[in-house]
Order: sequence, then structure tokens, then C-alpha cells
Amino acid sequence: MGARQVHTAGQDARLTALDLLATLVAVTDDRGHIRYANHALEDAVGLSRRHLAGVALADWVTQPELLQHALAGVRGHEYAVIRYDTHLKRMLREPLPVHLVIAATEAPDQRVIEMLPLEQQTRQEREERLLEQAQANKELIRNLAHEIKNPLGGIRGAAQLLQMELADRDDLVEYTEVIVHEADRLQALVDRLLAPHRRAPVVADVNIHEVCERVRAIILAEFPRGLAVVRDYDTSIPEFRGDREALIQAVLNLAHNAAHALKDRIAAGDARITLRTRVQRQVTFGKRRFRLALELHVIDNGPGVPEEIKDRIFYPLVSGRDGGSGLGLTLAQTFVQQHQGLIECDSRPGHTDFKILIPLP
Repeated sequence: MGARQVHTAGQDARLTALDLLATLVAVTDDRGHIRYANHALEDAVGLSRRHLAGVALADWVTQPELLQHALAGVRGHEYAVIRYDTHLKRMLREPLPVHLVIAATEAPDQRVIEMLPLEQQTRQEREERLLEQAQANKELIRNLAHEIKNPLGGIRGAAQLLQMELADRDDLVEYTEVIVHEADRLQALVDRLLAPHRRAPVVADVNIHEVCERVRAIILAEFPRGLAVVRDYDTSIPEFRGDREALIQAVLNLAHNAAHALKDRIAAGDARITLRTRVQRQVTFGKRRFRLALELHVIDNGPGVPEEIKDRIFYPLVSGRDGGSGLGLTLAQTFVQQHQGLIECDSRPGHTDFKILIPLP
């Protein structure tokens, strides 16, 4: 009796550990009846594990015959693991495309069925690309800055010395002034590139709506006519630890980009930027699962991100408008990643949505 209790307790602990996974997991008998569903599967289906217990998993997929055939293959020892794509049915929602993996366990009458949402898989791949891109950007910026700074100082110093020698030649001094001015402009550009890596974070409690209100005030002061900045806040979002000024700069860069993209609509008087905050539950990004995450959307009704730069908008010096430095989105992404978060973009004509995701405690 004691041995049986120890075994059961160990088994319960292993099943409970499945709740830590971001993927949807069902433990079934060899016929596919659910014995255990983890939290992610409960959230996806919209039912508790108590209601799912004993239910045939085949009733919750759009191709039940494929699942039954796969289970029969595992049961007959034809396969140890089977993978295929299907759709998981959900309460009051559209079926969810998933990559389904069936694996046998040490217990002959037990199967572990893992379902990875295809949208989640795509998102994870996109996040990995963004993180790799950010790291590459960081190295590029550092190397570029050091390569530029040293000769730039020499050029500016030489131009100033030449300017002193040519003090009585106004027609030539004009050229040295151009050199000094352009050297200063490049120096400012390099300083902006290095700013996030030089400045030590100032961590304190952050109210995200104070951040949004600060950005809203700045944007409306700069664009007082023809632009509405709409609030759409979830006031239940808790404070979190972060660098307030860095987050203000990140959101301000996104809002500035939106405002400049809306120049035609501002002239017409119907430009709109929406600042929307929401809480997302059981979110996974950066290969980590978080119980809660902040969603902060900066949405505009402008023409959208040009198609030719959509895949490169977070690269440094890539800009969609004339005169743009191409640093705003790069710096915003850097500041958000310092908070273990990331920025995603969904853009089409008439609707561009930059979404900031940051884990919450």
C-alpha cells in the first residue's frame, strides 16, 4: 500500500509539472481518453480538466480518424512517436491549428499528446529572429560607432584649425563651417546609437498609464491640430519594476513614427493614434512562459509600413520616410528588450499596430 501511494504521489508530481509548459498537453489512456489536461490545454479549449477528464480527445480535433489511427499505431508498437498537423476545437472560438505529437510512455496504457499551436510556433521563430537581429544590431552599432568616432574627431579638429588660418577668407570659411557642422551631426548620430548601451537603467515602480499620458501630452503639443490621440486603457494593470524614462522614450518613438506617417491625414483632420493597454495571460516569448504580460499597442490609421522594408523596420538606419534617421524603432526595441520584452508590428493600409509586450510580476 505504501509503495502504491509513493508511486501515485510521484506520478501526480510529474503531471503537475506539465502545467509549467507553454504547449498544450493531454495525458490519455491508450484509446485516447483524457486522464489529465495541463493549464495551457484548459485555456485553449475553454474547459477545466475536471470537465475534460474521461472525454475522448478525438472529439476535440477536426480529423478524429487520424488521431485514432495514430493511437492504434502507437498501441501496436508500429511507431514510438507520431507527428501531424490538425485543428483543436475550442469553446465559442474558431478551431486552433496545432502540430500534434503522440508519444508512448513507460506505462503501457498511457500516452502523452502534445499540441503546439502553429501560430505559437511561427511566433517563436519570429521572436528568435528579432532577438538575433537585436544582438547583431548591437554589435554592428558598437563597431560602427568606434570606427566613426576617432576619425570624426580628427576631421572636426582639423577643420577648426583650418578655419582659424582662414579667418580673413570668408568665402573659404564657409566650407570649413560645413565640415564642422556635418561632423557634429554625425557625432550626434553616433551618440544616439550608443545611448541605450551607455546609460545605466534606473529601475523603479512604473505605472504604464503615466508613461502613456506623458507620451500623449508630448505628441499633442507637437501636433495640436488634425490629430486625435485616443486612450483605451485597462486600468487594472498593476505597476511593475522598470526604467520609466526608457519606456517613455520607447513609446514616444513609436508614437512619433505614427504621427509622421499620418501627415496627410493630419492635413485632412482625421488622423488618429490609439494608445491601448491590455493584460495577456499565459504568454510565451523569448522561449519563456509568463503568467501575465503587458500589451501596449500604438495604433494609427495611416498608410502602413512600406512593403519593401517590413522585414527590416527594426534594423538601424532603415526608415520609411524622407529625412528619417532610421533609429527610432531600433532604439525602442532595445529599450523594451532591456525589460525582457519585445515589440511586434502588424501593418496594413489604414491600420498599423506596434505592440509592446513586457512580462508582469
